[in-house]
Amino acid sequence: MKKITILGSTGSIGASALDVVRKNPNKFRVAALAAGRNVKLLARQALAFHPAAVSVRTPGDAKRLRGLLGPGGKIRVLCGEEGVREIAAHSAADIVLSAISGAAGLKPTLAAIEAGKDIALANKETMVIAGHLVTKKAEQKKIRVLPVDSEHSAIFQCLAGQKPANIKRIILTASGGPFYSFSRADLKKVTPAQALRHPRWKMGAKITVDSASLMNKGLEVIEAKWLFDIAVSRIDVLIHPQSVVHSALELLDGSVLAQMGIADMRIPIAYALSFPDRMTNDLPALDLAKAGPLSFFPPDTKKFPCLRLALEAARIGGTAPAVLNAANEEAVAAFLENKICFHEIPNVIEKTLERHSAIPDPSLEEILLADGEARKVAAGILKKRKRG
Repeated sequence: MKKITILGSTGSIGASALDVVRKNPNKFRVAALAAGRNVKLLARQALAFHPAAVSVRTPGDAKRLRGLLGPGGKIRVLCGEEGVREIAAHSAADIVLSAISGAAGLKPTLAAIEAGKDIALANKETMVIAGHLVTKKAEQKKIRVLPVDSEHSAIFQCLAGQKPANIKRIILTASGGPFYSFSRADLKKVTPAQALRHPRWKMGAKITVDSASLMNKGLEVIEAKWLFDIAVSRIDVLIHPQSVVHSALELLDGSVLAQMGIADMRIPIAYALSFPDRMTNDLPALDLAKAGPLSFFPPDTKKFPCLRLALEAARIGGTAPAVLNAANEEAVAAFLENKICFHEIPNVIEKTLERHSAIPDPSLEEILLADGEARKVAAGILKKRKRG
């Protein structure tokens, strides 16, 4: 019986992970849960899975949650940054699924690693902004960081039994999102509602917008660099609209190994939680005969400059990826609030990056400072822009 803590339990990844747990009661048990402000859903999850402790964002949310959980007080209710860090380091857990959205997932993930927990990593921003710190700490603590993103899970599976010296390059596939066939003029008219209608995957709002802008793929390149200890120059991106090949590995002899499957996050989640074992599931099988032709083509970084900006930040290194991520989070939030247009997201990111002098090999404090300063700069840029 493996005991699991989920950080971000009310998000799409967290909910999918709990579905995996629900269908495998003899394999998994929930140790603790952390969420943001979706108190009602967290209460339902807590009553269904009986964790030892839960955490929400504010004291007010914690009070509401206690009321929803009812008398008895068997489930400990925590809140704030201290609460989520305590949940992350909870002694009962064997593995922690890190699925908090954005840079907010960094500190809890580090707390879990410090406590000696294996990590099932769905929060790519943790690796983007502090990959060097995370990998070093994981090595020191002798814990495993297991990828949950479908692309990185695919590479992880393809790497099994391979000698590092035989690897030529990693190929990350991208669906291209809902707008890849749009013209530049069309992109100026995109609404948040359109951006949130992903053609293949059901995800949270922020990652869905990132997929539409191709920023998500740029962040995944940086994550892959740290997860697999490979230079960015040896990581390529291909647009693959069908989302059947989740990523591939090219070897020195020209062989290409690919992992394929239906577009359902419960598959990579289950693999990370059960590793090194695999589990059966009740999901539809991939029917290649009905999948239709599979197409692949290079990304258009002129029409979708977020990918280019991410690759540039990766090459600069240091605090540049943290600044990239912070500016993107601020710009995406503004877009979702109808404050800027979709095509303005990369403009905000680029201007923020231009004003930053990257610090090489930064400490956690320097990363957090760069993140905060980038958000202030991006907010200032956003104030000067007008919607439309």
